[in-house]
Amino acid sequence: MTNKVVVLGSLNVDSILRIARLPLPGETMEMNDKSSAPGGKGANQAVAAARAGADTSFIGKVGADDAAEVLRDALKSDGISTEHVTTDENRGSGQAFILLQESGQNSILVYGGSNQALRPADVDAAKDLIKDADFLISQFETPIDTTTYAFEYAQSVGVTTILNPAPAIPTIPTDLLKVTDLLCPNETESATLTGIEVTDATSMILNAAKFAQMGVKELIITVGSRGAFYANQMESGFVDAFKVKAVDTTAAGDTFLGALSSQLKTDFSNMREAIVFANHASSITVQRLGAQPSIPTLAEIQAEYDQ
Repeated sequence: MTNKVVVLGSLNVDSILRIARLPLPGETMEMNDKSSAPGGKGANQAVAAARAGADTSFIGKVGADDAAEVLRDALKSDGISTEHVTTDENRGSGQAFILLQESGQNSILVYGGSNQALRPADVDAAKDLIKDADFLISQFETPIDTTTYAFEYAQSVGVTTILNPAPAIPTIPTDLLKVTDLLCPNETESATLTGIEVTDATSMILNAAKFAQMGVKELIITVGSRGAFYANQMESGFVDAFKVKAVDTTAAGDTFLGALSSQLKTDFSNMREAIVFANHASSITVQRLGAQPSIPTLAEIQAEYDQ
């Protein structure tokens, strides 16, 4: 059965600036290359879900500018419903500037733009869409109040909610945590929220315990090239990543989450298997340049299983 996934989140035009390393304060450096592509954490996650086989829809905002159609068309090209991607007349479409180093590591500067205009009224307009979904996913590149409102509605109609707390913030509002079924931070975001650095198995378990105290029932912490840790009230475990040579880690976490949502059961009974699938997907992403252009299809992920 195909999962129905709704993503409430951000749409950005990514400008990718390829550099040898980060410049020092006051230093001027030449770039090796530059390019642009559709991105945004929300859009990346939706594309990953759709390419991995989920029936995917999007709730978001674009500006009244040339970028708007590029962003909409990118979603449509992957079969993602854009009925609820609306236009904000007062702000430009979101943009991200990705400083990609030769090592494959990246640093990202984000202009929120129209993403910050997403309001509860946009959720009201999409209630029928949400009600029909298996999962509602959101992140922190759109207003948290709007996400909370959407998650409250989703839980009231039996839809499973997944929160990716990125970019990192010091605390997640209690009202939002109450209506989050699965929390999925990376190790940096987890440490920011718990105050416990993620370094080894013991620190992951301590993070999980702290999150449990906050009311988190299901947790996945992604740990970059090492893999992903998961925990709930019954068990915890670690799923190793697949060893590949990374050329660009942009969208690796977004690919993981989107691919995960395409396979996960709403009762989380296949958590480990879904993480293995998501690890396969993100291992392909990091071997390619760009955000959405690097996200694999279901056929590509399945081919990894056959190797």
